[in-house]
Amino acid sequence: MVELWSPKPGVVGSNPTTRAKYRNSMAKFKIQSYVKESYDELVHKVSWPTWNELQNSAIVVSVASLIIAFIVYLMDFSFQNLLQLFYENF
Repeated sequence: MVELWSPKPGVVGSNPTTRAKYRNSMAKFKIQSYVKESYDELVHKVSWPTWNELQNSAIVVSVASLIIAFIVYLMDFSFQNLLQLFYENF
């Protein structure tokens, strides 16, 4: 029986369980690194809006939503009446 050696560091032989352990430990390291970098970016690099900017944005979104809802209501009402006239006459 011949044992094959892997060129990867930390992987001893051709045993599949050894490779799985190596990959799992690397995956844990990558996840920890990702979480640490994400936290660092959120805390130190992201510019968060002030309370006044947040309120102004919320007002703009609310007004825009009301305008769009009103336009959709008008379209629905007009198509309903138009189709009602069409079906009554034909």
